[in-house]
Amino acid sequence: MKLQLSGLIELDLSDISQFIAQSSVKYAQITVEKLRAEVKEIGRHPEHYQLRPDIGPGTRSSTIGSYVILFRITDDIVRIERILHGGRNLSSLLQ
Repeated sequence: MKLQLSGLIELDLSDISQFIAQSSVKYAQITVEKLRAEVKEIGRHPEHYQLRPDIGPGTRSSTIGSYVILFRITDDIVRIERILHGGRNLSSLLQ
């Protein structure tokens, strides 16, 4: 399957990094690296992840620490939609 990133992913990662960097630049870098690695893993095995109909039709998720990677599988494309803090209203932010 082909991995595709929405136009919001880099902004999401930048926001996450900036927020964490207020406390620790090193931890911000580590967290973003972990999130990027998980995105690659999702691209390899997207069906292994939990369906989240509570967030949106066809939506799946992966959790890394406090952050949730939301994605959908359509035909032969795995589209990463958002990477967000799990405490946010995920369904409204995915729309």
